[in-house]
Amino acid sequence: MKRIAFSVLVALLLIFGIEYSNVLGHQNYKPDLRVDLISNEHVLSWNKIPYPALYRVEILNHLPAGGEKKAARHTIASYYTWQNHFPIERTFPFQTYGRVSANGLFRHPLSKYSEPVHLTAAEETASIEFEKTKPLITSHFSEAKPASTRPMLRWTTVPGAVYYEIEILSSPPENPNGIEASQFRIHMSREVFTTGYNADLSSITENTLYWRVRALNYDGHPLGVFSDAARLLVDRRLQPIAKPTITVEFNKNGAPIPLYPAYSWIPIFGAISYEVEITDSLPENPNIAEPSKYRIWSKQVTGFACYDELARSKPGTYFWRVRGLDVAGNAVGIWSKAGKFVVNPPQNTYAATFGDSITHGGGAVSYSPADLEYSYQTYLSFPALNLGRSGDTAETMLERFDSDVLPFKPKFLLIMGGTNSLRGGVPATDVIRDLTALRNKCLEQGIRPIFLTLPPVNPANIEKVFNEETTPNWRSQFDAVNDFIRLQRYHIDIEPFLSDAEGQLPDYFAIDGLHLDIEGKKRIAQIINLNWGKVTH
Repeated sequence: MKRIAFSVLVALLLIFGIEYSNVLGHQNYKPDLRVDLISNEHVLSWNKIPYPALYRVEILNHLPAGGEKKAARHTIASYYTWQNHFPIERTFPFQTYGRVSANGLFRHPLSKYSEPVHLTAAEETASIEFEKTKPLITSHFSEAKPASTRPMLRWTTVPGAVYYEIEILSSPPENPNGIEASQFRIHMSREVFTTGYNADLSSITENTLYWRVRALNYDGHPLGVFSDAARLLVDRRLQPIAKPTITVEFNKNGAPIPLYPAYSWIPIFGAISYEVEITDSLPENPNIAEPSKYRIWSKQVTGFACYDELARSKPGTYFWRVRGLDVAGNAVGIWSKAGKFVVNPPQNTYAATFGDSITHGGGAVSYSPADLEYSYQTYLSFPALNLGRSGDTAETMLERFDSDVLPFKPKFLLIMGGTNSLRGGVPATDVIRDLTALRNKCLEQGIRPIFLTLPPVNPANIEKVFNEETTPNWRSQFDAVNDFIRLQRYHIDIEPFLSDAEGQLPDYFAIDGLHLDIEGKKRIAQIINLNWGKVTH
């Protein structure tokens, strides 16, 4: 015991000496501070000092004058964090500044203060970006190509939009590219969760109309301004065609499809549900409502996306399409255009990702794994086969390992699993047992298991969006699993880079408190890319 106490004392004295002597030159360090406005929070971020540091974030009501120490009387709040980013709610007065400094383990200043930043500077930048953010209309109807009374209106995606608001107008809007409703509005809808809307104009008498659209967040607040208004010429003699429009394109740039694909489309007027069919040849009967003789799988769903229940690992060329159904299950209109996808798993797979919906993809409530910008694999610096499956627990991952991983036998397997287990009340010990079994299976097959720590969750947002409760002790259980992962020989610690000051998943990474959005997926990939060389050599 005396030897341990002596060693601890020596270590503390060594740390004390380093921090007070400036032997590492850390006192010349000056954080480069910036502020961004993300999801209604000011987020301060800065470069790290090359020494373990506790950062002090100060909020000032006046610019410091006459030296740093005299700024103390202007300090209205201060916080400490081990991370190099910190979110601050927009509750401070207009003239408010932030600054940061690095402190040692003994709270001794290690560095100079950063230059103070005006928090509202982020709002000025955000205001400019807000005015630039608007969908671009892609479907146009003119004298040469008029619309029927049920046209499919299309536009480009606004990243992060949960849904859209569309206006049908009798005249060009008096407030172009604004956020207020036009006085010429004759129809509107907010039930628009895709980048398209099958409008019903049969009850509108005018044949020359205008329309525009804007993006909204989960709470219905605009993410930008209305799009430019487009003229909409209607020819009532044209027969409306009820035909869903598919919105997913597989095998972009030769990339392999996820093991469990997701299919998405723009809904049509009059359909209550949808049927998706997969064929092993190009359907012989386009533009009708009957099933194809080449059908090998089908599924009925509601909404605008379908998750495949079967692993698509058999090599071949396949096609998929969707049709609308009414309340009685009868076809509404005809089949969509057939989309093509090729299953051709790479030989000698370099890397694969294995996990639940965070791995599978999707986010911002309305986006599925079909939207690749919501998959972290999109941002990796190396090719990786997506073996994720939404809804997985640590137990189901273990159950499907032999069938879904071994056929590809990747050299490196990125594993992130257990979130659904833990937030549902499964003990950390059970998750650790399953992850241990996964590790052992990998090693037996010559696969290197690379574990990712679990991102935190945000129980309030999960309940708000999904109406689901999270087990009260989730934090201690997540910590236990992450502590286990950090003991593994090959692991990448992503959790600290996805946590806010309270140790939860912030809104700007995941609006639903669980599924990381674009910035969250980019952050995961960024940390993996930075550490990839360490875990693969």
